[in-house]
Amino acid sequence: MSTAIGLSTPVLAPLLPISGTFALPFSAYFSLLSYRVVHYRLKDNHYLGDNSSKNADPNNELYLATRCHQNFIENVPLALTLAAFAELNGGNRRVLTAALSALLTFRILHVELGLINGMGIGRPIGYWGTFGTIASLGFYAAYLVKGYWGL
Repeated sequence: MSTAIGLSTPVLAPLLPISGTFALPFSAYFSLLSYRVVHYRLKDNHYLGDNSSKNADPNNELYLATRCHQNFIENVPLALTLAAFAELNGGNRRVLTAALSALLTFRILHVELGLINGMGIGRPIGYWGTFGTIASLGFYAAYLVKGYWGL
């Protein structure tokens, strides 16, 4: 369905239904990770920084929660941007849905079965899965526009 804005310029909506669909689960998980950081800050009465120097403990809860949150922030925005590029250029909905579902799974594994427990099995699975998903989305987005470059 299209609507007219301005001088009868058609606007199609929604433009990014796949990326938009994944906004809820990714933002919900981001909020959970953010909540954990705040929880451990209040618990430790440490309101600035990650408290990583406290007793040089690599299992410090605040430090681990902060790293989980930062790892999410480092990877997910790029992946969602690449997915949106692919979607805007005609990417297959099933491929994009599978990629973003896998990414969400990998990020959850990375934290819940990995970092939060120190060095769990989820950490390498989550890392390499995220790495592969981002690389694949970048390749796929570039592949979809290869005709623009005469390839």
